[in-house]
Amino acid sequence: MTKADAAKKPAAKKATAKKSAAKSTAAKESAAKTATAKKPAAAPPKPSGGKPESRLGMVRRARRINRELAEVYPYAHPELDFRNPFELLVATVLSAQTTDLRVNQTTPALFAQYPTPEDLAAAVPEEVEELIRPTGFFRAKTKSIMGLAAALRDEHGGEVPGRLEDLVKLPGVGRKTAFVVLGNAFGVPGITVDTHFMRLARRFRWTESDDPVKIEAEIAEIFPKSDWTMLSHRVIFHGRRICHARKPACGACPITHLCPAYGEGETDPEKARKLLKYEKGGFPGQRLNPPADYPGRPAPPAPGVAPGAVQRPSGAE
Repeated sequence: MTKADAAKKPAAKKATAKKSAAKSTAAKESAAKTATAKKPAAAPPKPSGGKPESRLGMVRRARRINRELAEVYPYAHPELDFRNPFELLVATVLSAQTTDLRVNQTTPALFAQYPTPEDLAAAVPEEVEELIRPTGFFRAKTKSIMGLAAALRDEHGGEVPGRLEDLVKLPGVGRKTAFVVLGNAFGVPGITVDTHFMRLARRFRWTESDDPVKIEAEIAEIFPKSDWTMLSHRVIFHGRRICHARKPACGACPITHLCPAYGEGETDPEKARKLLKYEKGGFPGQRLNPPADYPGRPAPPAPGVAPGAVQRPSGAE
């Protein structure tokens, strides 16, 4: 080895050492950035202080959620337009697999043509199908609503019964539909386990079940019977407006301090506000004829129908 080579060797070692140090620093910085990016938004304190929540703790938290939702939605109500138990029953059956808004835009023409169970039971099925086509599954729904109309005519004197055991025997009527009718047309308390209620009950850790009947039974043990109907409205309102299925607006939710699922959705307040729906987002609600205390705007009628006009089927006199 020459003297020149010997002189270069320490310098080369120093350069290599500097490069290694630089790479190590860069790797650490990259790892830190990745960890920061993956780190979830800070969640609110757990109701039980980090320990497994007791049954009593869950019940207390659940009832507090109900009280706070009552303050957020003092105007919560059924979002189907109806004037009597018959209209509510038919509208609820039609609401399966579609929005309440679509039903509300469809039923004025239906009830203008067939205002009573006797009228609907005697209708021509093809004409009913055409009227309710916008709600989807119109053939099956026509069979259900004409069948329940005939049962009301033949077995109940043309009146909607006010008992659960009678309602669930009607074609197309299950427990969910029956409780909607009982709670909102007859004042009989009931828990309406629709998709929104089921989703939020699981997010709130009120239940781990995905069976509507089991969920109904479990929720009934948490809340007093007198709360059941309004609890259903509040939870469903919250699910439609803020706690959505795909993108819950966690950053705009008023009950994050009570929700174990906080962070599943958008936590940034500004971004979350853009996800709000209906009156919370400044948009029309689901009802064409909402209650007087509803703070949002009425929904528009079906396209091509002037606001306030009676929607009739084409060709109707």
